[in-house]
Amino acid sequence: MSTIAVNAITDANGGNTTSINNTTPNAYNTVGKNLIINGAMQIAQRGTSETGVTSSAYTTVDRFRTSIGNSGTWTVEQSTDAPDGFSNSFKQSCTTADTSPNYLFIETLFEGQALQQLAKGTSSAKSVTLSFWVKCNKTGTAQVNLRDYDNDRLIGNTYTINSADTWEKKSLTFAGDTTGAFDNDNALSLAIEWWFDAGTSFTSGAVPTSWETRDNTDRAAGVTLALGDATSNYFSMTGVQLEVGESATEFEHRPYGTELSLCQRYFRTLKSGLVGFWPNSTSARLQVTWLGMRATPSFSQSGTLTITDNSVNSTQSSTSVTDNGSNADGGQLIIGNLSGGTANRVAAVLNASAGLILVSAEL
Repeated sequence: MSTIAVNAITDANGGNTTSINNTTPNAYNTVGKNLIINGAMQIAQRGTSETGVTSSAYTTVDRFRTSIGNSGTWTVEQSTDAPDGFSNSFKQSCTTADTSPNYLFIETLFEGQALQQLAKGTSSAKSVTLSFWVKCNKTGTAQVNLRDYDNDRLIGNTYTINSADTWEKKSLTFAGDTTGAFDNDNALSLAIEWWFDAGTSFTSGAVPTSWETRDNTDRAAGVTLALGDATSNYFSMTGVQLEVGESATEFEHRPYGTELSLCQRYFRTLKSGLVGFWPNSTSARLQVTWLGMRATPSFSQSGTLTITDNSVNSTQSSTSVTDNGSNADGGQLIIGNLSGGTANRVAAVLNASAGLILVSAEL
């Protein structure tokens, strides 16, 4: 395992905070170094705020998933509170406390084919460094893990939140793993887990500071934050970067359009520009393109759609969207619960509609 040293990093407020870094210079400081998608938390296609979160889900900021089990109720949002150089953060706030939690963490997930440069499972396996900005109303210790889903392996490390309500930059280096290669495909291979609270099923072991066969009791063994114990608690994060090498470098800011395109491989919303025809008076068949998604997506709906046949504008009586044959690049959707349309006329979604079709190929 790489030698770990404790260094000081100046935060956006001018103070110093402790971080964990390897002292070896990073030889991979190039364009495209950041393996994280949406690390600056700019993209939030689902919306900017979700209340009443009690179960695991993607809610607001793209590519960052709240994982929660019997651990209170939370509001998750894309916040405009951020350190200098960033405009947004991922914020999670407790609205119903739980002093006997099961698990609470945030994660981001990776396809195996995006990780082949790490040479995992070979004698040339590369170390990686994770850096991020964090702000919390509580001080204490939290844990971050890399979880290998292909080989059921785990490595973790801890960091300390030193000052309450202050943006601090953290950096953790994880050794390369010479055991178990990542599959070279579009399925889930790796997760990064940021743990904040858990029960004994996840805290009774030891922090896995070297790669091991996954043991759930180790996954939050170093956590002291107890973030779910009061409704005043919150945690915010931004500037997340994962790069090959043994030290953190300056955050790689990508153009907004590039970041949005990367996010849309996993999730996108549809409304404007959708056309098709009316096979009957109560449904519309739309031809849709979503080029380059990770896999054949699933569909759901937010709000109700209004479809026109150039004579009648029909708003759904309730949400209904059905896949009529699709793949990773496009397909047909059936929009139901309409009325008054004329069969074989052109159907088009009105932009004034409050409804959205949600297209998901998330890991």
